[in-house]
Amino acid sequence: MSTYNGAAYLDEQIESLINQKDVEVQILIRDDGSTDDTVAKLRVLKQRYPQQIILCLESNVGVIKSFFDLIQRSSETFDYYAFCDQDDVWMPNKLAQAVSHLRDQDGSRPLMYCSATQMVSQTLEPLKVWPADIPRPVSFYNALIENVCVGCTMVINKETLELVKKRIPTSLDNIIMHDWWIYLCTSSFGEVVFDPEPSILYRQHQNNVLGGSTDGWVSKWRKRLSRFVKGKNRYILSKQAQQFIQLYGQDMSPQMYKDMDQFLDSYQKGVFSRMKYIWQSPFYRQSRLDNWIYKLVFIMRKL
Repeated sequence: MSTYNGAAYLDEQIESLINQKDVEVQILIRDDGSTDDTVAKLRVLKQRYPQQIILCLESNVGVIKSFFDLIQRSSETFDYYAFCDQDDVWMPNKLAQAVSHLRDQDGSRPLMYCSATQMVSQTLEPLKVWPADIPRPVSFYNALIENVCVGCTMVINKETLELVKKRIPTSLDNIIMHDWWIYLCTSSFGEVVFDPEPSILYRQHQNNVLGGSTDGWVSKWRKRLSRFVKGKNRYILSKQAQQFIQLYGQDMSPQMYKDMDQFLDSYQKGVFSRMKYIWQSPFYRQSRLDNWIYKLVFIMRKL
């Protein structure tokens, strides 16, 4: 768990972790330089649960670097690892549900579980289930250009932790988010399982750093267009893809490597080459509309 100025909801979240059914839990918490009462609350919780909470008080580096620091600090003595936000509430069977799904897979390779979320208001009143539908496979061909795995629902096995830890980029500037990177890693070398049954109460409030939105589709697309015009989303996908192939390309299957290399090579060519490539590209986003936007942005070379 990475915390930052999240004092308001910490007690509820920590208690929901401690009360997980049928699993033994240890909580590694890194505070990212909070300036409110978060640290004081964390110290009280540490005193309450001294055997289950490990607390690291650090300076502010931002959410991406904070979670990667937690990954590096993690002991490799556990069976499974989960990522946790500071302001949600986990359903009592969240971890047991994830482990049950993962045990159905080949445990000798990297595995990752993720699920839908029950979005709730600040006072935990139900809003909607999100993401409600994943119509296409959660695979490498999706992960390269879209993240459908909500980080706070993710549970990974030891093999996935080791895969990520051994090649953390020297600079994290080209990583969009830790959960997206792990989705890409796991789908390239193992198996990702998506569970449509929600496992957490995903709190929505004005202080959310990242997360799902309850906006209507008109509002969502207005915000996406605004971010694109202002340049906030330009080039982030292609940069992350380039970073990934540099670190893991030599270990990828020949077909995956060929497809990714062709994707990046075509992206650097002229507009007619990009137009020719994009209609036969094996990469996809889940939504049909999002898929069209992906193709358009690729042609414009703003991906």
